[in-house]
Amino acid sequence: MARRFEDKTALVTGGASGIGRAVALALADEGANVVVNDLHLAPAQAVVEEITARGARAFAVAGDVAVADDVKNAVAQTVAHFGALHCAFNNAGIGGPLGPLTDISIEGYHQLMAVNLHSVFYGMFYEIPEMLKVGGGSIVNNSSILGLVGEPTAVPYVTAKHGVTGMTRAAALGYASQGIRVNSVHPGYIDTPLLAGIPREMYDGLVALHPIGRLGTAEEVAQYVVFLLSDDASFVTGSQAVVDGGYTTR
Repeated sequence: MARRFEDKTALVTGGASGIGRAVALALADEGANVVVNDLHLAPAQAVVEEITARGARAFAVAGDVAVADDVKNAVAQTVAHFGALHCAFNNAGIGGPLGPLTDISIEGYHQLMAVNLHSVFYGMFYEIPEMLKVGGGSIVNNSSILGLVGEPTAVPYVTAKHGVTGMTRAAALGYASQGIRVNSVHPGYIDTPLLAGIPREMYDGLVALHPIGRLGTAEEVAQYVVFLLSDDASFVTGSQAVVDGGYTTR
């Protein structure tokens, strides 16, 4: 069976763990050259080693997505190493501060916005020109169910993720005629290392929010992301792809 990303290069931010790692591995299995970008080099390199053990090509780049120059460097390193950029998954993010709005520090708010929202702008700002050079491409931005609905104890996170949703829609309209598709993915609560160590009653409470009766897996989200990045989704742009076990259906 033909692999959908043969001779294509993909950049995955936050690629060292969770959904990012699952997407990086899935893209590699489909034939892509994968650049794994994360804050620290060692965990990104560990994913690269997983990929190369499967017989695919990969490269690790460290950097802070909240810093525009680091994102610029990741894209430049991608093109320098593999010659082009065709796909990108702008995924890196943090949970950030929780609590009533007036209990959240201004510094915590700004940090979350830098990592979860501004980084997506930086990513597209540097990715899109490289994709235009090869005649088009595909971008998926990782938003959240909280980019579609509200949650009173997560105001900064909700704000950033709604921003990602809107930014995705606007960018999709801006570049549709130039062969670049831009979509957002909106996972429910996913069983990733971010949930490791939380109290059992809290975990069970998260499960109860999903009518399907469980949390999602990183691999389930990855399959949707890979579809959106692929030519199988050639008529899909500006969409909000929900992978949430029914969370937002209530």
